[in-house]
Amino acid sequence: MHTSATCITSLKLLGDYWSLRIIDALGNTSLRYCQLQRALDNLNPVTLANRLKRLEEAGMILRSHDAADKIAVSYELTARGKQALPVIAEINRFAKQNSAAILSGE
Repeated sequence: MHTSATCITSLKLLGDYWSLRIIDALGNTSLRYCQLQRALDNLNPVTLANRLKRLEEAGMILRSHDAADKIAVSYELTARGKQALPVIAEINRFAKQNSAAILSGE
């Protein structure tokens, strides 16, 4: 099977555990940095900042400043980022259906 360079690039981004968790946590909502960090079990701030930057550069998330509070930053999925939600849902479905077999080594 031939895998295109575009597919490999996408897998490098989406195949990252924390990137998938961030996309899943954002879903169809907007979250501030601290809310997102709490939703991700208090993920290390450096790791979170790095993943958010990569996702923003890839056009998966939008970073915006709160008009009322210039310091507050919030994140939401772009249309491209929302396209990854069904992929994540399918991974979750697969995990639920196969987790017992995977964990037992079957």
